[in-house]
Amino acid sequence: MRVSVREFKTHLSRYLTQARAGQAIEITWHRKVVARVIGVPAPASGGLASLLATGAGQWGGGKPAGAEVHLSDAGRPVSALVLEDRA
Repeated sequence: MRVSVREFKTHLSRYLTQARAGQAIEITWHRKVVARVIGVPAPASGGLASLLATGAGQWGGGKPAGAEVHLSDAGRPVSALVLEDRA
């Protein structure tokens, strides 16, 4: 569906409801399409929460393996780089 910017602004809530229902809205300016509004799909699943709720997964409360972050001492401090960038 194509609508002008003026029409879109005038009936914004109506067009957002249509986009939410799955219809793509193309917004025109001087008869040229300049934007497209589409709805955000609902999440397909509950992700980890649904796995934990059904018992298909388990979590002990700790950090996942491999999540450790190691920072290197080599190189210049970030603060020095920022100050240099500002000059």
